This record gives sequence, C-alpha cells and structure tokens, in this order.
Amino acid sequence: MNEKALIEEDHYENTNLRDNTIVVDENIVYQVPKTLKDADFHYCPGCAHSVVHRLIAEVIEEMDIQSETIGIAPVGCAVFAYNYLDVDMTEAAHGRASAVATGIKRVLPDKYVFSYQGDGDLAAIGTGETIHTCNRGENILIVFINNGIYGMTGGQMAPTTLVGMKSTTSPMGRDAITMGNPLKITELVAELPGTYYVTRQAVYKPNLVRRTKKAIRKGFELQKDKKGTCFIEVVANCPSNWKMTPIESNHWLEDNMIPFYPLGDIKTPDGRAK
Repeated sequence: MNEKALIEEDHYENTNLRDNTIVVDENIVYQVPKTLKDADFHYCPGCAHSVVHRLIAEVIEEMDIQSETIGIAPVGCAVFAYNYLDVDMTEAAHGRASAVATGIKRVLPDKYVFSYQGDGDLAAIGTGETIHTCNRGENILIVFINNGIYGMTGGQMAPTTLVGMKSTTSPMGRDAITMGNPLKITELVAELPGTYYVTRQAVYKPNLVRRTKKAIRKGFELQKDKKGTCFIEVVANCPSNWKMTPIESNHWLEDNMIPFYPLGDIKTPDGRAK
C-alpha cells in the first residue's frame, strides 16, 4: 500500500505534495489563501500592511465572495494592493478611494465593495471624501491603516501623528499649538448618522490579528444589511519611518499609539460600543 492510500485509509486528505512531502489537513496550521496572489510583498519588514492584506484575502475566500468583491487601492504605501489581492481592483487618485467606491457600489449595488486607505490618504487629502461618504451612509467597507505618518513619501507628519512624535516635517516633535492635535477620524465618523459599524483594531499581537479578522469579516457581512458605511481602523506600525526595528516599533506602538487610539468597537449596529 502506498503512502497516499495509507493516509486516505486514516481518513485524511492528501492536500499538497511539495518536495515529496505529504501534507494532511489536520497538520496544516498555515496556508496561503487562494485570494492572495503569488507575489512578493514590497512592504518593509515588519510592516502591518502585509498582515491586513492577508486577512482581507482570507475573509474573502472564507465567505466565497471572490467573484463578487471589488477593491479600491489608494495612493501611498498600499498603492500596489492590486498586485496582491486576487479580486477585481481599481486605482483611485490620492484621497478619493471612498468616492470611487461610492460610484462603483451605486452602479453595482450587489457587489462587496471596499476601499483600503492609509492615514495620509484618508485623513489628510481625503478628509472631505471620507466625511461625506460616511455621512451619506454609502454601503461600503472602508479599511483605514493608521501608522501616524506618511510612509511612502518620506515620513512626513500626518494628521494622525502624535503630539511630540518626530517626523521629517516635525523634527522636534509635533507641537499641538502650531501644528494642531492629532485627528481621531474614527471617532469623528462614528458620530455621523450614516455609519453603521465603526471599530478600531490592531495586528501587532496574534490575538489582535484574530480580532481584526473578525472585524473585517463583520464589515463585509454587514453590507448585506444595506444600512450604512462600515469603517475599520487598524492602528499600525511603520518601522522604517519610525527609525526602529519591527520589534521596537511594536513596543512603541503599544506604549504610545494605543493609549491615544484605544482599541475596540466604537459604533455597532445596535448603537452601542462593545
């Protein structure tokens, strides 16, 4: 009896043959989702973007909505999101992703539509589009990556940069008197009547990765209810522009970003934070 027959006799399924190694379902702890393309990420080591990309891909695969999903890629670090997510994607001008998502959703209301945006994209040049999309209650999912800095263009101060946080345009640290306070845009959109589900999550620990995945799935599923905008902020790190190692950046995020941007649901379909 050959190896495959032995495995089948034990009620396992031969799922993969690579380098003559047989892998069975019960032994699999990690598997690349089919909705994630076989392409190397361009993100810096330790960057949270790649984790969130994978979570979105996993949710789309598990919900079996690959052919029904349309994503809008931003301008910024995630500008090449369409190179990794194997769903229909379109590019938007800087800050305009939610406006593009609005148009697509109105023309194709039965599709699952999401935008994927960084803080410079969504909370700076795209503030107007974001506010009005949420205020109108467009039936889309907005995924917002907040690492407190402009990552792609050199590490400038963003609307979300913390007070005292250094950047290339605030080398002495952000000064609230001359530069204003950080913008908590997630709390802001939660106050708008058009938002349906608003939450803030993170991916720097395994348990937080699982919570973020649940939030993303919930954001997609709630599109079926057609009751408003779902908005998911992910507080993230930026090792390169923070001038830290990935591990140092995770510690700094936990000690500094999370106290100012606390994790958890801010607005739920029943109107209460949980």
